[in-house]
Amino acid sequence: MTRDRPRKPRRTSGQWLALALAIAVHVAFIAVLVFSLRWQNRQPEPVMAELYAPPPKTPVVEQAAPEPAPQPQPRPEPTPPPPPKPAPEPSREPPPPKVAPKPVPSAEKPDTRAADIAQKARAEDERKKRELAAREKKEREKKETEQREAEKKKLDEQRRLTEARERQKREAETLERQKRESDALKAQAEREQVARAAQQKADAETAARNRAEADYIRRIQAKVKGNVVLPPDMPGNPEAIFDVIQLPTGEIIDAVLRKSSGVRAYDDAVQRAIVKSSPLPRPERPDLFQRTLTLKFRPQD
Repeated sequence: MTRDRPRKPRRTSGQWLALALAIAVHVAFIAVLVFSLRWQNRQPEPVMAELYAPPPKTPVVEQAAPEPAPQPQPRPEPTPPPPPKPAPEPSREPPPPKVAPKPVPSAEKPDTRAADIAQKARAEDERKKRELAAREKKEREKKETEQREAEKKKLDEQRRLTEARERQKREAETLERQKRESDALKAQAEREQVARAAQQKADAETAARNRAEADYIRRIQAKVKGNVVLPPDMPGNPEAIFDVIQLPTGEIIDAVLRKSSGVRAYDDAVQRAIVKSSPLPRPERPDLFQRTLTLKFRPQD
């Protein structure tokens, strides 16, 4: 008598559904784990920003990994039923309703940190650019002000130098004019002094000549008067003028009556005396000799 081997229990459709559901949940759990690890290991996107100074580092808070979806508890496998008895045909029960898997929370969230950092960096960059532009404008205005002041100072210095040169030039011209005037006055004074000296000398020579000539004429008149024979009863003191022509030796050539005294006898007496006085006295200086002498005679002189 052989022992009957126990038959493996046959799985019902509900068990197969539970098994498929469990496998699906495990697969979803593994996918969530893999995706979360890949999300955490993803390289941050590069951010291009021109910074003058590094922005303050903000502590990076690591985002906690999303909790895995709760694993549905698998239904306990039913105990294998006893070997079926030749029983009536099993009833056709409707299959249990399918349990929809719970939605797995999305592990990937939009990462706004990089955008915030880029925005802050841009804002900081703009602020620094504005500050730099303001500093450059201020420095440019300062340089322009200093340049204007330097140019104004240079112009003032040039104007002062020009005024000083013009003042020195005017002073030099004034001194030169005064010197010329002084020299002119000195030269004029010297000329006047020379002229006065020459005039004085000429006057002295003229006076000496006049004295010598007067003395020469008096000596001639005296010689002639010594030979005049006055007529008797000579009225008054009339004057007779004669032009006497002589030689350099004093010899008389002629005696011409130029003005009569009004008394013919006196005129003739004077004329005879002139001719009798030849030769006349000679002058002390040869330059005083005159070929024609004008002699005046009065009886009472």
